[in-house]
Amino acid sequence: MRTIQRLQEENEEVFERLSLSIERLQVMLTEDTVSEKYRDFFKKNAVFLLKLYEIALAVKSGEQANLTLEQLKQQNEELYKDIRNDNYNKSYANPAYAVSVFGEEYGKIMTFLATEVRSLIPCAFEYKLLPFTMSVELFIEVYNYFEEEGEYTYKDVKRAIYYFASDYAEDFMDMRVREMYDPTYTFAYDIIMDSDLSDLRYLYQYGEYITENELKIAGFLNELSEEEVKAMANTYTEGYVRGFVMMGADLSKKSIVGIRTCIGFERMMRYAFQYFENLGKKVTVYRVANDVINRKGGRKVGYYATSPNPQYEYDHRFDKGLFFDKNYAERHLVATKAAMEKYRVECASYAGPAVLETFGEPDFEPINKPEAIHLDNKQQELNTQSQGQISQMMQEFIKSEEISFTIIAYPLPSIGAKFHDIFAETVKVNNLDNEEYKAIQQHIIDALDQGVYCHILGSNGNTTDLKVMLYELKNPEKETIFENCTADVNIPVGEVFTSPKLTGTTGVLNVSKVFLNGLEYKDLKISFEDGMITDYGCSNFTDSEQNANYVKENILMNRDTLPLGEFAIGTNTTAYVMGRKFDIQRKLPILIAEKTGPHFAVGDTCYSRSEDHKVYNPDGKEIVARENEVSALRHTDMAKAYVNCHTDITIPYDEIKEISVHTKDNQKIMIIEDGCFVLPGTERLNDALKELE
Repeated sequence: MRTIQRLQEENEEVFERLSLSIERLQVMLTEDTVSEKYRDFFKKNAVFLLKLYEIALAVKSGEQANLTLEQLKQQNEELYKDIRNDNYNKSYANPAYAVSVFGEEYGKIMTFLATEVRSLIPCAFEYKLLPFTMSVELFIEVYNYFEEEGEYTYKDVKRAIYYFASDYAEDFMDMRVREMYDPTYTFAYDIIMDSDLSDLRYLYQYGEYITENELKIAGFLNELSEEEVKAMANTYTEGYVRGFVMMGADLSKKSIVGIRTCIGFERMMRYAFQYFENLGKKVTVYRVANDVINRKGGRKVGYYATSPNPQYEYDHRFDKGLFFDKNYAERHLVATKAAMEKYRVECASYAGPAVLETFGEPDFEPINKPEAIHLDNKQQELNTQSQGQISQMMQEFIKSEEISFTIIAYPLPSIGAKFHDIFAETVKVNNLDNEEYKAIQQHIIDALDQGVYCHILGSNGNTTDLKVMLYELKNPEKETIFENCTADVNIPVGEVFTSPKLTGTTGVLNVSKVFLNGLEYKDLKISFEDGMITDYGCSNFTDSEQNANYVKENILMNRDTLPLGEFAIGTNTTAYVMGRKFDIQRKLPILIAEKTGPHFAVGDTCYSRSEDHKVYNPDGKEIVARENEVSALRHTDMAKAYVNCHTDITIPYDEIKEISVHTKDNQKIMIIEDGCFVLPGTERLNDALKELE
């Protein structure tokens, strides 16, 4: 209820506008003033909006909190049934269906509107009336144009959507920045800290789609002892603190931790919040953005639950293509800066995100629908430029070298019948001995520091043949090329990584099957010349052009090329064995998967925008390979120095013939051969692999 009090003035300012809009929606249900072709669309969505308004009033009055578990389940299912399973085939939120009913032009508008209507579900549960009012008014404005349908209706409606996005960009950005950086906005925090977590009705307070995953994981955590749950929270929070030590940043100067979690893990989060608060920190807990202004197109930044339909999310990842142009991009930049300026003090106090991810959701193979809204080539280029400008501008408010982060992951019950065993094994993987791995990885770094380049060669059908050039050390006694990565920013422990030298980095990267950001890639191949991508493809689809577009959209982020920003050797053979033993390799999140073989990140380096900030390995040596030829352009042209993405691609040990380092005097030092570690001092890593024999 603190959120309702926090938003009282804001809500009161728009309540009269909203009341008039609600009256108009009610009248809409009784009249037939639009042509029959569009009538069902408007009436169905009007009914949905009225239902959300009823929920908002019930939240404010307290009636929502009195519903039984069965009533909440039924309400939740009603809110999401339109996009669930076969219902989606005839949902206006489905671009293919909307276009089949209304034609290409109007179909894209209608599916856009249906999605924006659905984005208001969280507003009802937070009793956040400003975005609700603005979006309902847009819906009514579009309806009014269809009441007088004519040759200019399409242009009028597109103009209305454009000015909705442009005029309200500052409001939407203000609300998003507030959620992310202002700890007085406590909607999710209050649920986590104040609810009776033994009463699973609390899960439905978020307004997200609640499945057996959320119910079972919350119930499972309730069954664990206090000691076990505290240990999970400590692994997460202590990793966050160690990240600052590793980065050489001062956590004492920061007071706000951004929390990104998954619904169902509230018991663990409660202990984590207490830990941070004992350090004198406050937390912000914000959901994944739903509105078209802030939606990230496939990236989930914030808390979330199991998706009601991944295809629905995939279909709408580029909805802003309906209105995105140069003027809007400039407006969005101004709006973002204004919001950051308003919360300048909070942004300066922000320490960085503490992230909990999950894995084990059902496999998803997206359908690339031509009816969906896409960014055209001009928009793609403009979007890349816009993202770069926003990232650069945000450095004024949140300096990369002053913050850190941590990420940890746990399985969901949907991973299968062996969930309990997999969960226990994941806890084990997340708590491996840092000191032991630190010592083993130092042997690998000592060998790599002698090298001019590394050679990575695939096996067992993997066609990888890649030469990765290494930074040239000037003072080997005090400098090192690779970072010795333990369980701090990326939990679990287990990798050494560097920013490769691009010039001379050449060859082919191939992996038989990999999941990246929730999407599967089969037989992914990427070719490099002087460290830049020159060709790419996969075998997900029968059409080669469709395969290339799939890779371009989701890995290259619609760019023509990207640099090789990172080369790493994963050392966590225990995690690899877990994946093989339970047949869940394809389901492991990248932060675990990247530790189970060599991995290569396309995009920015790991030190993006912090290149001048010195960092050191545990042995005291400075890690000097912090940038490459692309990031070095920051000295002359900042816009060309960063691409604002970083996607890790891992080759599993069983697809590796060799990883070798080649020295100035033409020596070849083997690190991995036929999937096993052979470098002296690393043999201990093979112990876990023996379980697979």
